[in-house]
Amino acid sequence: MRVRWKEQRMLSAAAEVPLTAKLASGARPREVGNELDQVIRDAQAGDPTAFDRLMIHYQRQVLATAWRMLGNEYDARDAAQEIFIRVYRHLKKYRREYDFSHWLYRIVVNVCRDLARKRSRRMRLTPALGSLDPGALEAVAGPGDTESTAILAQERSILAQAIASLSEKERAAIVLRDLEGLPSHEVARILGTSPETVRTRIAAARTKIRLFRERLLRRGRRG
Repeated sequence: MRVRWKEQRMLSAAAEVPLTAKLASGARPREVGNELDQVIRDAQAGDPTAFDRLMIHYQRQVLATAWRMLGNEYDARDAAQEIFIRVYRHLKKYRREYDFSHWLYRIVVNVCRDLARKRSRRMRLTPALGSLDPGALEAVAGPGDTESTAILAQERSILAQAIASLSEKERAAIVLRDLEGLPSHEVARILGTSPETVRTRIAAARTKIRLFRERLLRRGRRG
């Protein structure tokens, strides 16, 4: 399919965003109320400047979530390009009574699923994901605390490997719930399932992650 000039601009803009440590931390953009709503309205009306502003506002969220879903920078960039193209093509279908971020998350999840299936390979996650749960790590190392920093890096690596072992549905649920910080009922809406199903998947995923971590640590101590 031929990519139009506007879409080429989106591809270039997405490719230029650096995947830094700040991105890996997954800081979500702060909604700006009426101002953002007006930007969305203008973009829906076909204003290219408004769409550029919208893309800039959400590009870190898109890249961070795609990285967490797919596990590496290369795939995250590919996904981000397709995500912004779909947003551009379908923006007029967005109904403003719903949260725009959650509408966008649904596109992110669908694109990541499509990309993973198309490439027919097992997804792997990197240590850049960070911790799953604020309670997963008891302490955060301070600057200059080399030993604590090494321990934290090890914990993050273990968590990343554990997430890689989850099923696609468990992975999507736990990324949105524990990494993106969305409530269960919003995760359910994005994934097209019930809150009860989301809670079941989250509980199963957390149990698998805990057991995976324990096995890996036991193996390390024996080694």
